[in-house]
Amino acid sequence: MSVLGSLTRRVGHHRWFGAAARLLVPADRLVGRLTRGRVVALGLIPSLVITTTGRRSGKPRSNPLLYVPDGDAYVVIGSNWGQQHQPGWAMNLLADPAAEVDVKGRRTRVRAEVATGAERDRLWQLLVTEWPAYRTYVERAGGREIRIFRLVPVPGGPPDGGAPDR
Repeated sequence: MSVLGSLTRRVGHHRWFGAAARLLVPADRLVGRLTRGRVVALGLIPSLVITTTGRRSGKPRSNPLLYVPDGDAYVVIGSNWGQQHQPGWAMNLLADPAAEVDVKGRRTRVRAEVATGAERDRLWQLLVTEWPAYRTYVERAGGREIRIFRLVPVPGGPPDGGAPDR
């Protein structure tokens, strides 16, 4: 892990960090688009870009997210930096679990599964190992249920018609 990545993990629990990071999300989306998903979150933490279908608009909505791998799946969490409302992308997945992820320039179709019970506990441990500030975000969220999603690749070619992902 780089020195900058290590520092980012240490300051991630501060309230100012979440506020600053939220302001940088549009720039992060742009960098992700310009690099075709190869650079997200400045390469400091394992990140992907998820594209969901807007539950009201029906339009594609893309968001950069930290993830942890779990076999061939990707695990993400709807922490919303500890805000007291659910992130839009998580609400979109609840309405339509079909999505696409872009990880290091590879696009993959996925289906979101909400983790519960022992599975949720296991995935939570993976997430807080990667980003300890999630513990702080849970406290800050004021009792809001913070959902954990396991994004499972679905059979078929990549969404862009290019070479298969595997």
